[in-house]
Amino acid sequence: MTNTAYDDSNVFAKILRGEMPVHKVYEDAKTLAFMDIMPRVDGHVLVIPKAPSRNILDVAPDDLAHVIAVTQKIARAAKQAFQADGVALHQFSEAAGGQVVFHLHFH
Repeated sequence: MTNTAYDDSNVFAKILRGEMPVHKVYEDAKTLAFMDIMPRVDGHVLVIPKAPSRNILDVAPDDLAHVIAVTQKIARAAKQAFQADGVALHQFSEAAGGQVVFHLHFH
């Protein structure tokens, strides 16, 4: 059985509390976007809600709507900044779905 409770000791919760440094790209009252410490490509950004949510399966609909709107804003900016032909977005939910950090995030 999978543990589906939110664990506030995850690395993104620590980042939100200011316990770990990040290179911020964007922040507002409900979201934070920052550079991935192990980027797969140039411009690899993570976008997370500030509200505690394990993944897409338990996030409040309003928080999800806001985080995806910010994700779109970041994707457009990255596409322009890198003069890219396109972007790839990834979101993994639960270990079987490839999730490693159990705080909702979009790559």
